[in-house]
Amino acid sequence: MIPERRPNRPQPARRFPQLGLSQVWVRFLLAIVGLMLAFGAALFSTVSREAGNFWGTLILASVALLLATFVGLTTVPYLARRVVASRMREAMDYDVTRAGTIYILISVVIGIAAINTGNNLLYVVVAALLSAILVSGVASALVLRRLQLDVRLPEHVFAGRPMLARLLLGNTSSWLPSFSVRVVPAKRKNKDHWGWEASTFGWPCNRAPQEQWLRLPDRRLRRVHEEAEKPILEESVYFPFLAPGQELRADLEMTFPARGRYSEKNFGLATRFPFAFLMKTRRVNLAREVIVYPEVESTEQFLEVLPMVTGEFETFVRGRGNDLYLIRDYMPDDSARHVDWKATARTGALKVREFSREDERKLRVVFDNPAPGVLPPGVYERAVRLAASLGWHFHHEDVEVSFVAPGLEPTEDVFAFLRYLALVEPQEATPVFGRLRASDDYNVIVTARAAAEMPAALVARSYIISSCQLPVASSQ
Repeated sequence: MIPERRPNRPQPARRFPQLGLSQVWVRFLLAIVGLMLAFGAALFSTVSREAGNFWGTLILASVALLLATFVGLTTVPYLARRVVASRMREAMDYDVTRAGTIYILISVVIGIAAINTGNNLLYVVVAALLSAILVSGVASALVLRRLQLDVRLPEHVFAGRPMLARLLLGNTSSWLPSFSVRVVPAKRKNKDHWGWEASTFGWPCNRAPQEQWLRLPDRRLRRVHEEAEKPILEESVYFPFLAPGQELRADLEMTFPARGRYSEKNFGLATRFPFAFLMKTRRVNLAREVIVYPEVESTEQFLEVLPMVTGEFETFVRGRGNDLYLIRDYMPDDSARHVDWKATARTGALKVREFSREDERKLRVVFDNPAPGVLPPGVYERAVRLAASLGWHFHHEDVEVSFVAPGLEPTEDVFAFLRYLALVEPQEATPVFGRLRASDDYNVIVTARAAAEMPAALVARSYIISSCQLPVASSQ
């Protein structure tokens, strides 16, 4: 522990020449000295004016003005930038509570009564009420000042499946406790901005496009609406008390309703301590992002498709091997050395043994991403979910599975495939079938294309799931 603490010990002798906190204090002290000299020059100019010394008044007043201007142009902007930068990193938001609104109204009424009556007692009451507001602001700022927040999220998250997030809140103060603190989601606003988009200028304007004499490419300015990002945290987590130097943790169960990217640029630490007049929120710059995979639960559509896919695949991988697959009736093209004489004697009919080819249990899941507008949004989401469910199912089976999709390099990593499906959207792209390497893999293809649009050799080694025939996903 000692070697870790040594770099944090203050070393004034070596820090003073560096451009750090020392230069801020040097500039601050220089500004104070400059303003004091300007104030002194202004006082002496007043004395000179009372004495009737015109030139002395002019010179001293000019010196005071120049000193104040010099300090204002050189030191104040520098200090302001440093303060604003630090405040912007962790800014404060203020919201007046219902109790605070009632309290302010009562203070205003008593203040008006004090002005109208001139009663000193009412002035004392108003001063006490206003001082309570000041004390509330200072106390809440001190409560939030020394808090540190960390949010830990799992690496793999599936839509519709509960997961646990861990929030760690620590009080780094050595003497001051914190009371009634909440970790709250950041405030989000839908942003609108002006942007240029492509258009066509046609003349005459009152005619149909095909009847216009002149049509030229043009651009127009319009207001673009940007949707806010999907939030990670949607509810607050309450910490009633943190002792000095204490760190508390809270495990929060979360469920994300849909696939996609969920992110937070900052979180909030809020408190109403001590009088609940204000809800003060300190914004903590803590960026977090979660990629939510599609739902892989056993849906009705998946349960309908899986037996057919499994049956076709098992039929494909039948052959010579060491593991007995089944015993069936003898066929004319079967080898006599595979005849099972015990089964033949028991049943009275010639039986042969059939083995599975373990070295060839290779499966390739192919997701053919359609162009925009080909599938309704609900059907597209069902196709994405079905591809994810098939990939996740065969990943846990005794199968060597790989994954192929437009914009995704062929991979055997199921999480890379799920991440692709989590973010995929319909887009124009080259058909994925041209990128499929020649192999002995059996293919499960989720596509909106007809089988006639695919290579015949690929169709012969594939089970094709038509996205166009999937039912629309019901809203949850």
